[in-house]
Amino acid sequence: MLHRLARLSSTTLALLAFLLAGVVMVSVALGAAKVIESRTQKVVSGKLAEAGIDWITVETDGLQVRLTGTAPNEAARFRAVNKVGELIDSSRIRDGLDVAPASAIEAPKFSVEMLRTEDEVQLSGLIPETPDEGGMTEADLAAAAAALAPGSELPDMLETADYPAPEGWNGALAFGLKALERLELSKVSVTAERVEVKAITDSAEEKRRVEADLRGLAPADVQLVMEISAPRPVITPFSLRFVVDDEGARFDSCSADTDRARTQILRAAAAVGVTGTTVCQVGLGTPTPRWADAVSLGMRAVTELGSGSITFSDADVTLLAGSDVPQDVFDKVVGELETGLPDVFSLTSTLERKETATQGPAEFTATLAEDGRVELRGRLTDEMQRSAVDAFARSAFAGAEVLTATRLDEGLPDGWAVRVLAGLKALAEVKTGRLLVRPDLVEVTGVTGSTETRGRITQILSEALGQGQTFRVNVRYDEALDPLAALPTPEECAADVNAVIARTKITFTPASAEIATTARPVLDELAKILANCPAMQMEIGGHTDSQGSEGGNKALSQARAEAVLLALQGRRVDVSGMTAVGYGEAQPIADNGTEEGREANRRIEFVLKGAAGNGVESSEAAAPMATGADSAVANGPDFSNDTSPSAAPTEKTLAPKPRPDGLKAQDTP
Repeated sequence: MLHRLARLSSTTLALLAFLLAGVVMVSVALGAAKVIESRTQKVVSGKLAEAGIDWITVETDGLQVRLTGTAPNEAARFRAVNKVGELIDSSRIRDGLDVAPASAIEAPKFSVEMLRTEDEVQLSGLIPETPDEGGMTEADLAAAAAALAPGSELPDMLETADYPAPEGWNGALAFGLKALERLELSKVSVTAERVEVKAITDSAEEKRRVEADLRGLAPADVQLVMEISAPRPVITPFSLRFVVDDEGARFDSCSADTDRARTQILRAAAAVGVTGTTVCQVGLGTPTPRWADAVSLGMRAVTELGSGSITFSDADVTLLAGSDVPQDVFDKVVGELETGLPDVFSLTSTLERKETATQGPAEFTATLAEDGRVELRGRLTDEMQRSAVDAFARSAFAGAEVLTATRLDEGLPDGWAVRVLAGLKALAEVKTGRLLVRPDLVEVTGVTGSTETRGRITQILSEALGQGQTFRVNVRYDEALDPLAALPTPEECAADVNAVIARTKITFTPASAEIATTARPVLDELAKILANCPAMQMEIGGHTDSQGSEGGNKALSQARAEAVLLALQGRRVDVSGMTAVGYGEAQPIADNGTEEGREANRRIEFVLKGAAGNGVESSEAAAPMATGADSAVANGPDFSNDTSPSAAPTEKTLAPKPRPDGLKAQDTP
């Protein structure tokens, strides 16, 4: 090779050297250009990022810098170009930026706040100047509000805007006005998608009735949020009565001053053997903040005696031990109780003797029959007392037939009339029952349809008879007589549905929305529950596993949810407040990598829109009800902004409607 090069002329060698040098120089130049381009792009991009400009793409070509992207407006484009010009010469900048077209001015957010007090109604907010057909104008709304407070001047702070009413506005506003009509002390806030009701009712019964009423009236496409409270009642006397006898440990009456005190009392009751549901009313009137401590101490004392009762009436405490309690045990328990009770309480203790249980000659009885007939028998002091008792009975048992068949006995003990009248007042609280009055005992026996009756009777007798007097309340609660018990709340209905679907899933034919034959008993059971429930807003959600395409799974889950809704409708369930939504594979509750997980993810969930999240919401969060045990405790999805389609019918029919077109399975779930 060297030999051949030696033969070349000097001219040829010079030419080759020149070419080689040229190649080297070009390579060096290209490399330098690449370095400069990379460096320039990095510096310019960094400068834009620091300024928060993330909508520009920077490209370099030699010394030129090309900017591409879409600026939100002309000012933003000009600012971005100037930023780049601070780094490089403007002649090197190639502006390829576009500017987003100007969007139309958005309509304002329409909302109304309606405040109602005992004396007036106030309106404020922004509403459409010209509502759609059937909607309310400013004048219409003001007139409807003024009708709720006749004779008062309406503070009208409403403003209007000349924009069309958003979808759902008319229905939401009309519903908000209905809520205002039903609640005298309330604030109702209305938007097109949401109605929020804050109010105070006179009692717990009214609160429950109003909540059920509003749930039934709320439009299906409006989210209802309720915060309705009932003031704590004033309990006079503030009383509690705890009994231990052959039937076990129980309360005849229970009162607490705070939720915390109620919890403390119920825990103490469970510790001494009280079973079942205990109604302990929270109210005002306690004589001391240490009420729960004293009650807990008293319950333990009666439990240690093994037989007896303790009655708290304000600060007066009466302990009655059964005739089978030994004297030494009685003395020990009374001594410890006297020492332990807070100073405000006064204790009277009695050990019942066996002879006091025998029937004495002085006795008065009253019987309240199922047909309302009242019979008064036994002894009264004189004719004046007989007339007074007869008149009191006719007043207490209004409209009832009263038979007075009493005899006169001047030798009755002092205070006999007080005991008889207190007993009759207590007997009037029950549906049917019997009153027994003796010198040493007042006993009321009967049946009631209210869980609060026993407590009211205890308060009546405790206040009228005074401290240390013996009385018994043998009143039995019969749910069949309770008008409220026959009306389950939406939460109770949801709990029953939850129990059913947690036990047995609703299944489908693979890759289709056809409900499996084996699932029909489950639907029958659900229909039986829902048929007895009030109108309520409930979401029926369909879910699949991750097998198949995302779009196919969503369509399949939608079809399955609607198949369940239509199946319930065909079983005579009122589905006017129910909606069906398919979520496909978007909300798994288990691992889709296992067969067990995929099986859990293929499910139907029922979510009460009100308990919050829940369409309807309350101050508590709504829990979903899934078709599997694991699903039953899963967190419910938020449907507050849901706009997905539903085939929920607007009218109740006896036969299912056909499935809407376009909701067909594309892939196996």
